[in-house]
Amino acid sequence: MTYTARTARPEEGTGLTPDARAIDPAHVARLEARVAELQRERDHLVAVVDILQEISTSLHFVDILQTIARKLGEAFGLDRCSIFLAGESEEVRLVASYEDPTIRNLVVDLDRYPELKRAFSSGETVFIPDAANDPMLKGVKQALDLRNVRSIVVVPIRWRGSVIGAIFLRTERDATPFSDSDVRFCQVIASLTAKSLRNAHRFEALLRSTEDQTRAARRAELQRIALIAFMRRLLDRYTNTDDHMWAETLLPKASDEELDRLVTVAMQVMEEEAKG
Repeated sequence: MTYTARTARPEEGTGLTPDARAIDPAHVARLEARVAELQRERDHLVAVVDILQEISTSLHFVDILQTIARKLGEAFGLDRCSIFLAGESEEVRLVASYEDPTIRNLVVDLDRYPELKRAFSSGETVFIPDAANDPMLKGVKQALDLRNVRSIVVVPIRWRGSVIGAIFLRTERDATPFSDSDVRFCQVIASLTAKSLRNAHRFEALLRSTEDQTRAARRAELQRIALIAFMRRLLDRYTNTDDHMWAETLLPKASDEELDRLVTVAMQVMEEEAKG
């Protein structure tokens, strides 16, 4: 039998395949980008859970909005995160702020915020990756440069087809820019905000209705007390006169007893009605 000598390949004895030894840098970069994207999505989910847990403990809309602004600011490390609500006569008010939680119910001039004005008028999300060079912000470029603004996202808060508010997010130039997934995440938070505001509105409407009913019942009770006090004093004044003091002696005994019985029955009826 004849044996043929086999020449060893260069990769034999190394324990590595040609693909493993020749790693494509572009492939590695794609993998790293995908890992970073997954990490970002995980952070978004964690933030959603945190927001849901915190806002579930309150039914007052101001506390809910301040919680959302704070959580978004912390999640993105923002320069600014604010929530605006629409008021009467096209008025817009700043109701919650991450950078200054003491600001509440402040009327704003939309001409100073073209991106916010567009979000309210169009009902669409406004995403500005490079605020310094965006034509829409040309009129406020100097202010943006002073504040070192990089990117801006404004997400409308919609309820029953109408824009009732907006979430405003802004980053500085040395911060990580917003991605498309970040914008989608902000849209999810805006939807949660709308639902939370609806629940808070229902709760506060129910609370006001209960308070109105309580006040009405109290007012009716005071009216009854005043009426009874008036009748008692009127009768006391009348029965204390000399003419009436001897006039009752003219009633037959049977009539006197019947009046006592009727008074007793009437008092029992009122006591039963008072029990509800």
